[in-house]
Amino acid sequence: MPDSDAIQLSDSAAQLYEREFVPAMFAQWPAQLCDAADIGAGDRVLDAGCGTGVLAREAAVRSGCAGDVTGLDLNESMLTVAKSITPGIEWRVGDLMGLPFADGAYDVVASQFVLMFVPDRVTALREMWRVLAPGGRLVVAVWSDSPAYSILARIAHHQGADKVAASFEVPFELADKAKIPDLFNEAGIPDAGVQTRDGWVRFASIDEFFRVEIKGWIFADSMHEAVYESLLTEARDRLAEFCESDGQIVFPMNAHLITARKS
Repeated sequence: MPDSDAIQLSDSAAQLYEREFVPAMFAQWPAQLCDAADIGAGDRVLDAGCGTGVLAREAAVRSGCAGDVTGLDLNESMLTVAKSITPGIEWRVGDLMGLPFADGAYDVVASQFVLMFVPDRVTALREMWRVLAPGGRLVVAVWSDSPAYSILARIAHHQGADKVAASFEVPFELADKAKIPDLFNEAGIPDAGVQTRDGWVRFASIDEFFRVEIKGWIFADSMHEAVYESLLTEARDRLAEFCESDGQIVFPMNAHLITARKS
């Protein structure tokens, strides 16, 4: 699974993210986040950790011509793809732990599946809260659970590929719903509400899913072919339960949506 804030990606990896991961995994969530934040005409919106901009694009539709949407990401190649799709949105390079915006600059701060990867989550949340205007709304999405990724992590550990296993585990570091309010309270964000929503991942086949997840991402140039084939062979067997009659792999990928309103 991609981690858009952790490394500087190649242009081809950023393009793959938009072409493969967005329709398979991420495109179902922006409408839900925008609904949760009640984004409407004229709102000033920050997409914090925007990747290739799927959430910012939906926010721009909701806020309309009178609104103002900014997408911020640490990764320049992601922003290059985002700008090529929607040049009318302001795309900024920046760090969630030090947002380059004034206090109260936005009516809405939305962040989709990035917080898990940030080294200092409390600082990032404080920054999101700081740039919200009084009455502003915060919505943050983090992954809850996915049986297929749990299986992949176990396969990788079993075969001694611990770095690969970690790439499947880190996205779920905020999966424990009970601990989320404490994290937000520590950041000075009171009364955060948490709802768990069902989601899905869909790829054309197990082989395609594995190719995109491994060869298309951070292990593209570093994994020996024999290791890849060994992991894929076991994945074909262990993930078969998620295959449909046409060969597609479809599995649950649920998320927590955390919301708060600034007084």
